Amino acid sequence: MICEICGKEGVRIRRVTRTYGKGKNILVIENVPVVTCPHCGESYLEAETLHEIERIKLHKKGFATKRSVSVAVFT
Repeated sequence: MICEICGKEGVRIRRVTRTYGKGKNILVIENVPVVTCPHCGESYLEAETLHEIERIKLHKKGFATKRSVSVAVFT
């Protein structure tokens, strides 16, 4: 694949966890594909990924399962 930022070949797809919202309305999406370039150091989401994230957020009750999560505050 070619980097959309610097145009060089060799980008990698990393799978990350992203959180959206806050408090009781938080949604955690696991396994989100992020494009990362080893040459320019940029990371970005492709348009298809952004559309899927919006679809998941819109219909989260059909996609999400409830889990207990530990939360720490950075002080």
